[in-house]
Amino acid sequence: MPIRAYLNGEGFDPETVRLMGLAFEMALAALRHDCPDPLREALAGKIIELGKVGERDPERLCDDALKSLQLKVSDASPPRPPVGIA
Repeated sequence: MPIRAYLNGEGFDPETVRLMGLAFEMALAALRHDCPDPLREALAGKIIELGKVGERDPERLCDDALKSLQLKVSDASPPRPPVGIA
């Protein structure tokens, strides 16, 4: 699914949409395209958020979107018990 499906009427010029779309495809490729829809939506949302503040480099858009997901996933992980405690 292209990033256009997630723009929700946001006004970006065609070149910015192309660059964000490239970043989205790169991020999906990094996740091997088999990610669930909520994950795709989160990736697209982060890329669009970054595009709104002026980021246009597809590699940075991709990397920052993937990093933001890693933080969200690690924040949601249950805490590990201390070493030596079963």
